[in-house]
Amino acid sequence: MTSRIPRDSRLRLVRPRTLAAAPVRTDGVVTQARPPRPAPRPPEGTPPPAELARMARRGLADAVRVARWADAVLSPGSGRGTPDGRGALSPPTAERAAADLDLTPRQVRADWDTARLAGLVEVHGDSARPGWRLRAWDRDDTAVLRGWVALFDAWSLAHPAGKSLEAAAVAEVVEAMPQVLSLLQLSAGPVPVPQLLDLLGQRVEELRTERCEIPYGPQPEPTDTATATTGTTLPPLLDWALHGLAAVGALTYADGQATLTPLGSWAVWVKLEQICVAAQSPAGNIEQSADAMLRGCARLRPNAARAEYRAWLAARPVGSAVTELIAAARGEDALLRGLAFEALRVVGAPAEPVVRSVADEPPLRPYALLWLAEYEGADPEDVHMVLTREETTWLWVDTAAAVADHGEAQLLVRHLESAVQPTVPALLDEVRAAGHPRTVQVLVALAAAHPDPALAKAVRRAAFQVHTGGA
Repeated sequence: MTSRIPRDSRLRLVRPRTLAAAPVRTDGVVTQARPPRPAPRPPEGTPPPAELARMARRGLADAVRVARWADAVLSPGSGRGTPDGRGALSPPTAERAAADLDLTPRQVRADWDTARLAGLVEVHGDSARPGWRLRAWDRDDTAVLRGWVALFDAWSLAHPAGKSLEAAAVAEVVEAMPQVLSLLQLSAGPVPVPQLLDLLGQRVEELRTERCEIPYGPQPEPTDTATATTGTTLPPLLDWALHGLAAVGALTYADGQATLTPLGSWAVWVKLEQICVAAQSPAGNIEQSADAMLRGCARLRPNAARAEYRAWLAARPVGSAVTELIAAARGEDALLRGLAFEALRVVGAPAEPVVRSVADEPPLRPYALLWLAEYEGADPEDVHMVLTREETTWLWVDTAAAVADHGEAQLLVRHLESAVQPTVPALLDEVRAAGHPRTVQVLVALAAAHPDPALAKAVRRAAFQVHTGGA
């Protein structure tokens, strides 16, 4: 039977929040971030953001046109949509679009693929729908630039390598191209292909050395065969890469030389700046595992933490970074669970399939559902409505566990205010039913921290009942 609680112990109905809003150190001290680093300035001659956005809009105009056609013609309820596997256009749909837009089906498919890579269209299971960038395209320069950078990052997908090129060699060149782009950016002008080819060859050899690709057993005398092979295979690979980057508008490639466009130069500078931010991280987060990086960010304010997440992500492939973050979220530390999903918010679209795949795992489900709702454009004030009452309560207990492990007692007491239940007795009833593995520890910590004796007594009784299995 639930104890009577004083009237002033009623809870406020507020939106549930995760621990990300309350930075704490592992010693329990709430801290401020270090003074922000002065905002870096792009290289001299870089157009202002508004002009860069206009360039991006021109470059993606065809993709936007096809995406808007699909939004209008294939929207739910229109009666004209057709199920297309994995978000690809079916032949009838491509032919319909070609007729409506006065294009060829091949052009439609190419523009559709570009729209998907730029986030104008989002694929969910076997269907595709307009992305938030398409909705914001005419009014939000930042959304436009982020869409173009997403396409820039995916240049090798937008312009696939031919079947005559060896897959392993293609992967090496894709990994090595940031070095080539850095040279183009620093040169601030045309660079001859032979110079780029020389740099690409050096970088590929460095990558092979870093992987220690040395076969076991006795080795023959060194020869120039490997160098000769590299010299033979790299020219067509570099030609493919430069054409691919030119196709997305990052550079121009003609007359035996390549030059970054203003958009390409700005994008490379952004990537280099992210790495510089990581290198200046006081905790050295660029070299840390996901767990260690998240612990290092726990003491930072949200904006400073997001900057650290961006720097850490810039230093590693997106796929492996997302895998690391999900692994951290699956651990026993609830603090890392909340922070991992904050970091995944910085990742954005590339994390969507993985986040969706873990939404059926009970410990991750509330975090994943909130992430997906925000990603799909739900109003921040209403995003919590995607959770059931049970999921909201589970999330409340999980966040309380993080506070109990890493925060101060006052933070745990204040966490009561985020509960959706109107009274403490109602909260305790639903907490006991939630089945969270840390329920007992959370209730014991809350009882020890709360200054109201009557409330503390009721909470201790609830903890005992959960521990013993009583009613």
